[in-house]
Amino acid sequence: MLLFKKKFVSAILAGQKTQTIRLWKTCRMRTGQRSFIPGVGPIRITAVELVELSELTDADARPDGFESIEQLRAEIARLYPEQIAAGYRAFRIVFALETPRPPSEA
Repeated sequence: MLLFKKKFVSAILAGQKTQTIRLWKTCRMRTGQRSFIPGVGPIRITAVELVELSELTDADARPDGFESIEQLRAEIARLYPEQIAAGYRAFRIVFALETPRPPSEA
């Protein structure tokens, strides 16, 4: 399961947020994995990459729902101060919404 702040749910549902940067000791997701976002529904993980926060650009920030890399970095710093201090690694998780199948097809 991927958890998001409520402020991101509408952007995910609108297709404006299709990735997230997470700071973890070890990667917790894999490409092709199915997961779930509360308030959104089922998703499929389409890519998982190890990234360097210092090398991210505005182009990386937009699919994360931010207009600039400065906004994305500020949000990461706000959400993950302990993980940054502890040297956790950054992972880009790209996802796509899945349409739930009707019960007859499940």
